[in-house]
Amino acid sequence: MTAEHRTAERHTAEHRSAASGRRSPLRRLLTDPQAVISAGLLLAVVLLGQLSPLFTDHGPNHASLDAVNAPAGTDGYPLGGDKSGRDIFARLLVSINTSVVAALIGTSIALAIGVTFGLVGGYYGRRVRGVTEWAFSLVMTFPGLLLLIVLLPVTGGDYRATMLIFGVLLSPGIYRLVRNLVLGVKNELYVDAARVSGLSDQRILWRHVFSVVRGPVVIATAFLAGSSISVQSGLAFLGVGSSTGPSFGAMISEGFSNLYQEPLQFLWPSLALGIITASLVLLGNSLRDALDGGRPVPSRIAPPERRPTARAAHTGPGSTPTGASTVTAPGLLTVEDLAIAYPTPTGELKEVVSGVTLTLEAGQTLGLVGESGSGKTQTAFAVLGVLPAEAVVTRGSIRLDGRELLGLDERALRAVRGTSIAYVPQEPMSNLDPNFTVGAQLVEGLRASSPITRREARTHVLALLDRVGIPDPRATFSSYPHQISGGMAQRVLIAGAIASRPLLLIADEPTTALDVTVQAEILDLLRDLQREMNMAVLLVTHNFGVVADACDRVAVMRTGRIVETGDALDIFSAPRQDYTRMLLDSILDEHTLRTDGPGVDTRKTDTPKTDTFETEAR
Repeated sequence: MTAEHRTAERHTAEHRSAASGRRSPLRRLLTDPQAVISAGLLLAVVLLGQLSPLFTDHGPNHASLDAVNAPAGTDGYPLGGDKSGRDIFARLLVSINTSVVAALIGTSIALAIGVTFGLVGGYYGRRVRGVTEWAFSLVMTFPGLLLLIVLLPVTGGDYRATMLIFGVLLSPGIYRLVRNLVLGVKNELYVDAARVSGLSDQRILWRHVFSVVRGPVVIATAFLAGSSISVQSGLAFLGVGSSTGPSFGAMISEGFSNLYQEPLQFLWPSLALGIITASLVLLGNSLRDALDGGRPVPSRIAPPERRPTARAAHTGPGSTPTGASTVTAPGLLTVEDLAIAYPTPTGELKEVVSGVTLTLEAGQTLGLVGESGSGKTQTAFAVLGVLPAEAVVTRGSIRLDGRELLGLDERALRAVRGTSIAYVPQEPMSNLDPNFTVGAQLVEGLRASSPITRREARTHVLALLDRVGIPDPRATFSSYPHQISGGMAQRVLIAGAIASRPLLLIADEPTTALDVTVQAEILDLLRDLQREMNMAVLLVTHNFGVVADACDRVAVMRTGRIVETGDALDIFSAPRQDYTRMLLDSILDEHTLRTDGPGVDTRKTDTPKTDTFETEAR
């Protein structure tokens, strides 16, 4: 039994207990006294308003001379009568309905506009964000309360129309909150992994991005509702708008004008208004804690070089970039004369990848090796179509099974990713969304690339988890990412990558974050799957030991160019370039004897550090 299997079995019991102990948001709410009390108060107040005809003998505007300033406890007037002889209790209950309607209208309009455009403005590129920024900055320049008063002739004094306008004025705050949160989460590696697996932008926004921003949105919703109620009450207190409908503000105003005759008349609407707004804020805090509580903190954001965020800028859909030549070399994947540039502060383009030409056959493993910053990851991302938005492919061609990939729009690229091309990233734990179980994420990716039912996808995913060597597929399927080890997480990602039997698998440093024993197991697994599926593998790495253990051919990159290409054995035994020789020397030590002459194999004495290298070289 392998070390990875032993580790997995040792933690299976605690994984199950952790999974069973993970309480749902509803259960956490029900055990939170603050949530229960605040929700109970709100529910009781709203029910009193809705059922007001059952509790009162008079309408809210019914006036009686006998009830003018009647004290509390008067027959038929539990809280007494106001200076006009109207039932204070009846008006108080109807004022609750007025506040509920005001809160619903103002909050729903602000959320609908702010959340929608916040997601769009934060997720998409600078141009879209620039337009949304300008629009909401313009809205923020309007003086809110003054605008509501000025527009009273338009609204006819109807508080519902006034709250609709107020909702629009509230939306910039929600927009900025959501936009900033989206900017922080959209570059998380699990979002990139979802994009590479072929999920649509709408699906990613709703499932992987919105799930992170919803907690702050919930607490903001409580403040929005409270603000809407306060503004409606404030306008009514000032006597602005229609005075036919009861509201807390109008009752407080009337109570103050009658303060010397009946000093307690303004107290009842003030208490009701305070209870409602305080309960909204407390419930919002409890909801936020319930939605976010017990979840692991999202993983760190990867450095920009390793961060796939958007497809490359191309010359146009279906077109070949300027300067591309016709690819005549055989192979499943052919990259010819690829050049990638980024704009400098002066507006000029600086090439970071220049003239890269590669060929990869079905069933073959090509190691793309070089130092950090050599351009190997940029090349791999160009094949995937997930270069940063600022990147410009100035020339070249990328063909997969004869189909040109450069110039495809996002919809066409999604059809390729996850089906013809799959991706295994470097950081296994960072590429799984901490908000969802392993099984849910694999099922989602499989259904995005295959028209199958959820039940069929679940069955297939369980079989894949078993195929990649996970001891208890069902337990892992139901686990959250933080409940599995790094080696198991890498196996999970491999299972997701091979789900649709891709033609090409791009593995970007797939063993860097793992210990030595697990590294060997993952490489063995990739070899087995490659033979089984006749799959081509592009292995991006800086580790020549991994190259020696896994690759048939090697392409060495330096400062954005391919400096040497050849069979792995030839490269190891007789490197032609000084740079390749330097990289090879970096994995040797003083116990290793090496001769660089043509046709002379590398020999080694008894150093365990280079076992993998020497075994493959021989």
